[in-house]
Amino acid sequence: METRKSSRLIIVDESGRLLLFLYKDEHQSPFWATVGGELKPGEGYAEAAKRELYEETGLRQEVGEVLRDRDEVYAVARSVPARWLEKYFLVEWPSGADVFAAKWTDEEKSTIQKWKWWSLEEMREEKASQFKPEWIPDLLHSVLRKRA
Repeated sequence: METRKSSRLIIVDESGRLLLFLYKDEHQSPFWATVGGELKPGEGYAEAAKRELYEETGLRQEVGEVLRDRDEVYAVARSVPARWLEKYFLVEWPSGADVFAAKWTDEEKSTIQKWKWWSLEEMREEKASQFKPEWIPDLLHSVLRKRA
């Protein structure tokens, strides 16, 4: 089985909301997930996180600490299952910055349906299966606790 590496971004605004994208592909029902993507050859996790931040949201800035690692087997759009090694980085979204698709790939254009800023309360009102991975609301909760 192929092993693939990915940087994911926990992007939180000043109000404590988390930016998520709604993904739809042939493998499963639509789901909400973080911004991020696969490392390019020779690229480190932090470099990929910074690149993905700009490509998918239009924001250029340093990324913060690694909040969590994930080692899972799953398939993404038009691919076979692979072992994914992921690192989830914190990004503090600056006040007044707008989200825009700066450099989306064709695959992203076909699978990302929209984006939304989610409050923890809104996430708790949804089924956990709406989020991939299902522990994303808990991770947001831990980020917000550290802010308090």
